[in-house]
Amino acid sequence: MQIEILKSKLHRVAITEANLHYIGSITIDEDLMDAANLLEHEKVTIADINNGERFDTYVIKGKRGSGTIGINGAAAHKVNVGDLVIIMSYASMTPEEARVFKPSVIFPDSQTNKILP
Repeated sequence: MQIEILKSKLHRVAITEANLHYIGSITIDEDLMDAANLLEHEKVTIADINNGERFDTYVIKGKRGSGTIGINGAAAHKVNVGDLVIIMSYASMTPEEARVFKPSVIFPDSQTNKILP
């Protein structure tokens, strides 16, 4: 049996851009991707703390060190620049694997989206 377990989480990052006229996805600063163990094209769930919206998309790399969190395409209707969001990805594993697995949970500065020391 396989179960879905939290793999990666960026907690309370701020939306820096919402680009309706883009094919889709979420752009994430590559430093944040590395810290949270997120891969380009990986499926993520976005939960908007400000308005309660929740949706799935996939990750594309943003400029390293930029703090960029950009919602692209139709999902741009679901957020506003400045909204705080939680970005989560999940992995399938056996219950035995899940008992010892440790997700990557990152709490960046919600003003700058920079990783705190």
